[in-house]
Amino acid sequence: MQRVSHLGLWIVLFVLVACSSQDSATSSDANVQLQALFEREWDFRTREDPLLATSVGRHEFNHLLPSVTIGDFERRVARWRELLTELDAIDHSQLDASNQVSADIFRSQLENFIEDFEYGAYQIPLTVDGGFHIAFARLPASVPLRTRLDYENYIARLEAFPTYVEQHIEHLRAGLERGMTLSRVVLEGYEVTIESHVVDDPSTSLFYRPFERFPDTVPEDARDGLREMGTRAIQEQVVTGYRNFLDFMMNEYIPGARTTLGASELPDGDAYYAQRIRTFTTLDLSADEIHQLGLEEVARIRAEMLEIIEQVNFEGSFTDFLTFLRTDPRFYATSPEELLKEAAYIAKTMDGKLPALFGTLPRLPYSVAPVPDHLAPKYTTGRYVGAPVGGTQPGYYWVNTYALENRPLYVLTALTLHEAVPGHHLQISLSQELEDLPPFRRHSYLSAFGEGWGLYSEWLGLEAGLYEDPYRNFGRLTYEMWRACRLVVDTGLHAKGWTHQQTLDYMASNTALSLHEIRTETDRYISWPGQALAYKIGELKIKELRREAEAKLGDRFDVREFHDTVLKHGSVPLQVLETVVRSYIDRVAGS
Repeated sequence: MQRVSHLGLWIVLFVLVACSSQDSATSSDANVQLQALFEREWDFRTREDPLLATSVGRHEFNHLLPSVTIGDFERRVARWRELLTELDAIDHSQLDASNQVSADIFRSQLENFIEDFEYGAYQIPLTVDGGFHIAFARLPASVPLRTRLDYENYIARLEAFPTYVEQHIEHLRAGLERGMTLSRVVLEGYEVTIESHVVDDPSTSLFYRPFERFPDTVPEDARDGLREMGTRAIQEQVVTGYRNFLDFMMNEYIPGARTTLGASELPDGDAYYAQRIRTFTTLDLSADEIHQLGLEEVARIRAEMLEIIEQVNFEGSFTDFLTFLRTDPRFYATSPEELLKEAAYIAKTMDGKLPALFGTLPRLPYSVAPVPDHLAPKYTTGRYVGAPVGGTQPGYYWVNTYALENRPLYVLTALTLHEAVPGHHLQISLSQELEDLPPFRRHSYLSAFGEGWGLYSEWLGLEAGLYEDPYRNFGRLTYEMWRACRLVVDTGLHAKGWTHQQTLDYMASNTALSLHEIRTETDRYISWPGQALAYKIGELKIKELRREAEAKLGDRFDVREFHDTVLKHGSVPLQVLETVVRSYIDRVAGS
C-alpha cells in the first residue's frame, strides 16, 4: 500500500508539472505570436509611410514619399482588419502583463486607423497650423544629410513632391463634394503656409539650405553636381508643387469650404466627434460630461486667479486686470532675441531641477529656436519638435517670435515647462529610448497622456520653484484656465452650436491670453475637433493618481519614483496609466 501511495503521488506530481509546463508553453506561444504580429505590422506601417520610416531610423526608403491614393488607403485598411483578426486569435489571458498592455494599445491604434478612414478624415489632411505641406517643409531638418547617397535621396523626395500634392488635392476635392472640409473661417491667411515656398530664386528656398554647406563626408567633386540637381528639383518640382497647391486652395478649396464651424456639421458629424473624443482622451466620455467638467474647472481656477489679483493689490475688476496684463510694456519682450534668451534661461534653470524630480533622464539634448517664418503668423505660441531617431539633430523647443506684442513674458515659464522640460522633450525622448517596448509603442503619441503630462509639467514648476513672482504664477493659471476653457469651447463648437464670436468672447473673458493668440487658438480648435480636450483630461488624471499615491504611501511616497513610473511605459491610454500607477502603489505599500 505504501508503494502504491508513492506511485500515486508521483503520478499526481507528474500531471501537475506537465500541466504547468503546458500552461507555460501556451503562455510563451501567445507572447511570441503577439511579438511577431507587432513586428509584421510595424514593418508594414514603415514601408507604407517612408517619412515615418526615416524618422524612426529605418533608412532603406529615404528616397520615397508615401503614396496616399484612395487605393492605398483601402489596401491599408484591409490589412489592418486582417491584423485585428489575427490579434483576436491570440489568447489574451496567456499574455504576460506587459504584452497585455501592448495588445490593448495595439488594438486601439488599429481601430482608430480604420475609423479615421471610415469617417473620411483623410479628406481633411490639414489643420490651421498643420498639414502634409507643412510637414514636408521640415524635410531638410529631418532627414540624414551626411553622404552623397543621402543628398541623392533628399533630391528624389523633392522631385516626388508634385505627385504627393496631387494625391492630397484629390482627397480635398472629394471632401468638397461631400462637405468634409475645414471651416472657411479658419482659412483666412492660410496661404502664408504655402506661398512662402513659391519662390523665384531657388537659393532663397528653405529646401536649398542643405546645399549651402556640405558636410566633409560628401566628396568635394560631387558637390557641384548635387547642388545643380537640387536647384533644379526645387525650381521645377518643389515650387511647382506648392504653386499648384496654392492655386487649388485659393481658387477651389477656400471658396468652396463649408461656412459652418462644428464637427457636428460634417457628414455623420455627431458620431465623428464622439470618435474624436475617444481618440484624443482615450476615455468614453460624452460631450456633455466634458463640457460640465470644463465649467467646474473654470470656476475653480478663476477663484485662484482672483487671489493673485488681491495679492498684488490691483485696484479694478478681473477684466481690468486682464487688460493691464495685455497692455503693460513690462510684460513683453522688445526683440525676438530677448524672447528667445528668456525662454532659454527658463529651460536651463529647469534642467538643474530635474535630478530632484526624476530618477531617469533622456540622453538626447534639446535646443531653443524660433518658429519658422513661413509658419509663424498662423502658428501657436510654442511647440516641441522631436528629433529623428539616429540622426544628428537635437529636439527643438520652438518659440513664436512673430508679433511680439502678443507674446507675454508672464506665460513663458509655463510654456517652456510644457514644451521643453519636464514636458514634451523629456517625455518623448524617454519614450523613444525604451528599447524593451515594441517600436509601435516607442514611437506612438497619445494626446491625453502626452498633453496631460505637458500640462502637469507646468504645475510641477510650482514644486521646482520656477514661478518667481505672482505675475508668472498668474501666467501659469491663465495657461491652466486656457486648457479648462478648451473643454468648454471645443464641446461648445463641435456639439452645442457655439458661434465663432461666442468662443472668442469666452476665451477673452476668462484667460489673460493675447487677443491674437485667442483667435489663432480658436481657429485651431475648429480645425482639429477633440484634440484640445486631451490636455486637461490627461492632467486631471495624472494629478488624481499622484494624490492617491501620496495618500496611500505617506512617508514612503517618492516623487522621483512616481514620475519614473508614469513615464517608463511610454505613451499609454489613461486607463492603462491607472493600472500602472496602482500596481506601483501596491508594490511599495506591500514592501
